[in-house]
Amino acid sequence: MKKEYSVTRRPQRPPGHPGEILKEDVLPALGLSVSEAARQLRISRQTLHRILKGSHGITPEMAVRLGKFCGNGPGLWLRMQQSYDLWKANEKLSEELRHIPAHHAPQLAS
Repeated sequence: MKKEYSVTRRPQRPPGHPGEILKEDVLPALGLSVSEAARQLRISRQTLHRILKGSHGITPEMAVRLGKFCGNGPGLWLRMQQSYDLWKANEKLSEELRHIPAHHAPQLAS
């Protein structure tokens, strides 16, 4: 089983949108055009273009499609989208978060 490591501090730059990974790495490595990739994923070219542009996120359904298409499962695609979304939310709310107190819940017994 692979071990996952948690990030203890926030990275200095935002994680890439999963669409960027598809556009810059996956499609060129597979030698596929956007049209052909969309056909194989069974989605419209417009939908894939929106994802590649970063204007649309990876939904659970799209993660299942991409996981099958790339052979790496849906979890990776959802985690990439979640990292991207959390970064953006933290940036958007950074000033407001300064005024919210942090409470630490007691550890629950196992």
